[in-house]
Amino acid sequence: MKQITLLGVLVLIIFQSSEAQKPIGLSEMRDYIIWYQADNGTLSRKYSIKESDEYYSRFSLLHTNWLKKLKDIPFDSFSQDGKVDYVLLRNAIEREEYTLQQNKKEFDQVKSAVRFSSKILPLVVQRRKGDMMDGSKTATAFNDLKKEVKATQQEIEKQPKYSERLSTRAVAAAQGYKSAIRDLFKFYNEYDPQFSWWMDQPYAELDTTLGQYIKFLKSWKTIDTSKDDGSGIIGNPIGRDEVIKSLEFEMIPYNPEELIEIANKEFAWCEKEMLKASADMGFGDRWKEALEKVKNDYVEVGKQPELAKFLADEATEYVKKNELVTVPPLAEEVWRMTMMTAEGQRFAPFFLGGEVLQIAYPTSAMAEEDKMMSMRGNNKHFSRAVVFHELIPGHHLQGFMNSRYNSHRRYFSTSFSIEGWALYWEMVFWDRNFQKSPENRVGMLFWRMHRCARIIFSLNYHMNKWTPQQCIDFLVDKVGHERANASAEVRRSFTGGYGPLYQLSYMMGAKQFYALRGELVNSGKMKEKDFHDAILQNGPISVEMVRALLSNQTLTRDYKTNWKFK
Repeated sequence: MKQITLLGVLVLIIFQSSEAQKPIGLSEMRDYIIWYQADNGTLSRKYSIKESDEYYSRFSLLHTNWLKKLKDIPFDSFSQDGKVDYVLLRNAIEREEYTLQQNKKEFDQVKSAVRFSSKILPLVVQRRKGDMMDGSKTATAFNDLKKEVKATQQEIEKQPKYSERLSTRAVAAAQGYKSAIRDLFKFYNEYDPQFSWWMDQPYAELDTTLGQYIKFLKSWKTIDTSKDDGSGIIGNPIGRDEVIKSLEFEMIPYNPEELIEIANKEFAWCEKEMLKASADMGFGDRWKEALEKVKNDYVEVGKQPELAKFLADEATEYVKKNELVTVPPLAEEVWRMTMMTAEGQRFAPFFLGGEVLQIAYPTSAMAEEDKMMSMRGNNKHFSRAVVFHELIPGHHLQGFMNSRYNSHRRYFSTSFSIEGWALYWEMVFWDRNFQKSPENRVGMLFWRMHRCARIIFSLNYHMNKWTPQQCIDFLVDKVGHERANASAEVRRSFTGGYGPLYQLSYMMGAKQFYALRGELVNSGKMKEKDFHDAILQNGPISVEMVRALLSNQTLTRDYKTNWKFK
């Protein structure tokens, strides 16, 4: 009896500890979301030749069937959590189908580059089912395929060269079939003696031919030198219509011009505040001179990790002391640091973070000029505004909580929530006078101006109004970036694998959270800590859907974005 009592007390203590937060209610849609992800994943693993009619047809059918399934779900009887998840899943499937069809349009333009696929696919289907493969017949099929691949190349050489984008898709298609042939051979070889006896040479020759063909496709493209404006950065601007479509899927009910206008107004506020800080530093209205002084206030060589640790602890203690957000002890315990490589800093010249804080600082092998730009670009005051953005209460705390609450919603993760949350805290800290000196204010304002600039340069680029070099010049002239850092920022934006809306999502997501704070906290409807905890517990989803949850907004089955947050 005593053992049971002690065990009960121990369990009670564990669940009352600050590391075990109270779970929140489950959504009626949770299993549907997990089910859809499972369907998607298992089909992706089976239909591995992604650039093929088979793949596009099968996934379009998946989307169609699931959208039909959603119509039969009793939406009106659901809780608010269930309704929000319904809207999120429907939006995600519609977005995936739209993207699938856009990709298929490109594939259709290069389908002739893999015209031999119709003879490979039946063999792939046989292998999937484990059917016995006649070695003699398969050897003949491989020899015929080798000839057809060569004939296909001869036909392609008579046609105009592909654009770089279409060349990439043609290469991916050919690589998919090359991999499928390799998998087929490995499946039977050595396990089926008659297959091995016939197939060694035909497979090796076909594999070599496909490899040579892929090399040809990589070279069979036009090099549009007009796209290189001297910056060496060649991205893929998507155009105004695609920007608007992407904004709709992200639940941002504004057009690009409206977003640029919002950014310019925010930028004007930053400049006004920068002038005040400049005056307090004794530079009057010469704020760029004040910025130069701040840049040159960097730590001694080798001391950047020490500074990062101090700044991380300072911000964590601040949010805890002022009861701004729950910080589980484990979240404090597990974050750690690493140093960025010199190559990595070509794409990300500043701190990156999450559970691991990546520190950008000079390496011994860097050129002297690059060393100075790195040190100046990661000075004490810039760093002070970045570390809490990356750790606590920013990205690390958000990731920690998102993995423990409503984790099924991570499928709907959006940079408007993830990057918006971290930048939102820069706004909250500013309002609370966390900055202790004019130099600190300059550091925080620099980043805020930078996020405004991201909206302006990225949208102008994607609407084909600006070149990469103009974007670099804008960051240098308007914000005060070091040129190497500005180049790295633009390179990362357009060639680093980020979506076209990623750069504008920082400020727009932050302004969404800030507007929601005005509705719920400033009005007295929620306490600040409860507001922040609720955001973290509801997942990295569209801020408009967070608003629907916290404000109990009316939702319909076919709900579309409509929240004008600014």
